[in-house]
Amino acid sequence: MSFCCGASMVGTKGTLKHYRTQVHNVPLLVCPVCQRIEVHYRVENEYEILAEYAHGDGATEIDFQDYVMEDEDAIFENCVSRENEDPLEIVKRQIDISLDLLTVAKQIEDEKWQGELKRRLAVMSQRRSRLQHNKS
Repeated sequence: MSFCCGASMVGTKGTLKHYRTQVHNVPLLVCPVCQRIEVHYRVENEYEILAEYAHGDGATEIDFQDYVMEDEDAIFENCVSRENEDPLEIVKRQIDISLDLLTVAKQIEDEKWQGELKRRLAVMSQRRSRLQHNKS
């Protein structure tokens, strides 16, 4: 499980640009709080090698899945959430996890961590409100 900003990152696939080459269907991890994106650690080396070769060959577009045969379920098995799930449920789950962490932070009296978690909870609460409003 990967974390960013105190939230577990959401597993998805997307397109990344490496110089002039677009690499499609790259397994990614996205932070639901700050929207940071990173290549999934299980295929990071493969992505870098493929992107460099494709750029060196002058390819403008390639599909990651055509060259790397990783099982999608195996890649994302450690993700708490995946992009194809209901966004509102993802945010609710993230809030629950952050509340659990806040309890731990209070028990160990880590005020800095408590502050960070409270800020993240505020961001996720706003996102939850927007998603609930959009569903209405």
